[in-house]
Amino acid sequence: MIKKTLSLSIIVILITTSWGCKDDVLPKPSSYLRLDYPEAKYANFDNECSYAFEMNSDAIVKKGKDCDLTITYPKMKATIYLTYKPVNKNIDKLLRDAQKLTYEHVIKADDILEQPYLNPNKKVYGMFYQVEGNAATNAQFYVTDSTKHFVTGSVYFYAKPNYDSIMPAASYIKNDMQRLMETLKWK
Repeated sequence: MIKKTLSLSIIVILITTSWGCKDDVLPKPSSYLRLDYPEAKYANFDNECSYAFEMNSDAIVKKGKDCDLTITYPKMKATIYLTYKPVNKNIDKLLRDAQKLTYEHVIKADDILEQPYLNPNKKVYGMFYQVEGNAATNAQFYVTDSTKHFVTGSVYFYAKPNYDSIMPAASYIKNDMQRLMETLKWK
């Protein structure tokens, strides 16, 4: 009986110590995909159109009709669309259309931040819009000299809008768009 109790006690102790020494099981913290993009290098983009600007040298520019341009980022699956319109006593309509285009995204947007831009030395005036949330575009702008030239720009990704997923790419391209807007000059 003592041998049986001693054997049973030893077995219980061995089982307890072998299972009792394991670490507590803890849930793993959430992980996030890290997207690192190369530091942007900017170069002057000059063409036969009425405006020139600096752009990211990793992007690809294609000219459309009437000095409209597309700036493509193949690695990020995104495109900036630039539209040029001459001002012919219709500046009010052009401004309304540009603002309307931005505020059409208010349904899906969490917030729209407006940043006015004024550069009297180059006669470039405009507005930069940062659209937060699951809207189709995350950044838009317009610039004008208010007498001859009007340019709008907006970025679109080739994916269903999910702000959290495209945030790193959207932030990178937003910086490029601001640089484009701030370096734009009329010819």
